Amino acid sequence: MKKIINVNRHIVAANEKNGTAAAPLSCKVGRGKATYGKRIEIAGPCVIVYSPNAPLSCGARVWIETESPVKVRRRA
Repeated sequence: MKKIINVNRHIVAANEKNGTAAAPLSCKVGRGKATYGKRIEIAGPCVIVYSPNAPLSCGARVWIETESPVKVRRRA
């Protein structure tokens, strides 16, 4: 099943502003709920997509797509 991985820039900005370290990387499988982490390992081929005129529903214009196994790590 296709997985979509992206960086939530709002979390990165909030971490910078507040001195926090919330996990800014998300991995969403199909239409399921996103899992957040600080490190994502992709065990196989993937594609990086830039789509400025057709962003994802979350607003992302750049993301990674893969059908390979993915491990989302809470710690970097």
